[in-house]
Amino acid sequence: MARTAAALGARAPSRKPLPVILFFTDPDRTPDIEAAAARLPRGSAIVYRSFGDPAAEARARGLLAIARARGLKLLIGADWDLARRIGAHGVHLPERLAAHARRLRRPGFLVTTAAHSLGAARRALAWGADAVVVSAVFPSASPSAGGPMGPVRLADLVRAAGGPVYALGGINNKTARRLLPTGVVGIAAVEALRT
Repeated sequence: MARTAAALGARAPSRKPLPVILFFTDPDRTPDIEAAAARLPRGSAIVYRSFGDPAAEARARGLLAIARARGLKLLIGADWDLARRIGAHGVHLPERLAAHARRLRRPGFLVTTAAHSLGAARRALAWGADAVVVSAVFPSASPSAGGPMGPVRLADLVRAAGGPVYALGGINNKTARRLLPTGVVGIAAVEALRT
């Protein structure tokens, strides 16, 4: 999957260098975040989503240490104050917070947002997001995943979005190859990267 992600990223123009893999944490689906992060290929990013964890800052600092040691980036999910406090490389915003992207942008700081439709992707990019993460592309085990759009509809969305797009949902070694002709800049995954 890392080889496919690298091929996707090599063709993707962007204002900022973007990771080719985004590893989204989830307390239920990725219980050993640190072990998964330690296996990510150089140039990937960890998207730490704390989901109210009272030890979020300590865990985020630990993940930042792993990221720095391994040539990764750390994005903090939905908590720009935590990202600023610990010196993270960026933030990932849920779709409902995408309008905050413009005020969070600064050199060297990545702002990605979730997008579940073409309209949401266009808005987020217009509001200043560096990239959007579109889901669900393939059938997914995520309890929040909608119906899969498939690679053809994804390619149409990418062409019309007006900026860099990541694919999320049901990505694994087999499905990642189906993304090569879509124009996405990289892949995002939860469970596919935990082992």
